[in-house]
Amino acid sequence: MKRAFLLLLCVVNSGLSTVAQDPQPPTPPKPPPKHQVVTAAQANGVYRYYQSEFRVLALGHNKLKVQFDGIYMTVSKSPNMGYAMGEAIIEGNIATFKPPDTERCEITLVFLPGKLKVTQDGSDAACGFGHNVYATGTYRKIRSGKPRFESPP
Repeated sequence: MKRAFLLLLCVVNSGLSTVAQDPQPPTPPKPPPKHQVVTAAQANGVYRYYQSEFRVLALGHNKLKVQFDGIYMTVSKSPNMGYAMGEAIIEGNIATFKPPDTERCEITLVFLPGKLKVTQDGSDAACGFGHNVYATGTYRKIRSGKPRFESPP
């Protein structure tokens, strides 16, 4: 009985090992993600994440005017601030913004219905922001239409 069980176990085990060694058929490449086209009416407005804001205005020819006002509240309740204003290039629903006078800072804006998903590539200092001020976050659209651009405080 033990021999029959061992023989059965060996046959099953060898069958599993050969199955595991069979080459897998190649998986077809994933199609590139489809970028939704964002209209000026959808992009224009003011977006807020905690106390930080983005102001966006479509200029045409795949360009946006972008202003970032970032705030980080310290433990002692004093604000560290960051400010950037310039033009971004948009393709589909993704815009790339490089603040002027920075070399190692790039901010990516992804326009979604009613919100703006932002990622920052570069440190707070590389982007010219105050300590711990980052643009990264999901900003909720709080106002549509042409925003008022303001000078830094």
